[in-house]
Amino acid sequence: MNKDVYDILNILNSNKFDAYIVGGFVRDYLLGMKSDDYDICTSARDNDLIRLFDIVDNNFGSLKIKYNNKIYEITTFRKDINYINNRRPSKIEYVNTLEEDLLRRDFTINTICMDKDGNIIDLMDGIIDLNNKVIKCVGDVSNKLQEDALRILRAIRFATVLDFKLDDSLKDGIMKYGYLVKNLSYFRKRQELDKIFNSNNIEYGIKLLKEFEMDKYLEINLDIKITDLLGIWAQINNLNYPFTKEEMKIIDNYKKTSD
Repeated sequence: MNKDVYDILNILNSNKFDAYIVGGFVRDYLLGMKSDDYDICTSARDNDLIRLFDIVDNNFGSLKIKYNNKIYEITTFRKDINYINNRRPSKIEYVNTLEEDLLRRDFTINTICMDKDGNIIDLMDGIIDLNNKVIKCVGDVSNKLQEDALRILRAIRFATVLDFKLDDSLKDGIMKYGYLVKNLSYFRKRQELDKIFNSNNIEYGIKLLKEFEMDKYLEINLDIKITDLLGIWAQINNLNYPFTKEEMKIIDNYKKTSD
């Protein structure tokens, strides 16, 4: 971990709060991959964090702080309540333990934690799933995917980028609830698709998208020739997805040259 993150964890620990890095950085560290994906979870509440750090954004228990002119996100242990529109919780409730907080997260490989001394805390058997190269939901698959439909695309994206398989129950859940992807914003759908299309494992990603009929729910053509990212979007040919003016010029040029 970088020194800033160590310092932030140390400040929280010194003030008698539990604090850990959770998710992306720890997952990638265990896979031997470089990562700056630092998410910090803590038992400290909003008022405690406001007292200890320079807060630049406060969004219902998830605060962005500035430390050494860099922005870091800190989230208080919590559970999410009453998801709306298959995307976001309508409210949160603070909880007292790390385990309760981890239960709200998406996949077991994203629940592994690290303390300031580099010790690994694995309460959801995420390391087993890392070793087995499998994407598995935390808790009940049906609930997880109906709560937040973006998890469907995230599952496919993680499987693609990491070259992992999907757990059988997760595959069944995606087949059953894949239609919920239609309700996601085009912006969030493009974010996930860009990561799939930019992956060195893009063929596998496209195979998974087709297997789960995501082309139908995403309103995209997946019978494409693999080129660069915007070349792929030119073939997908759905302008509901957001693009900058410069990106649109490049996409239009691709279309002209392919005519």
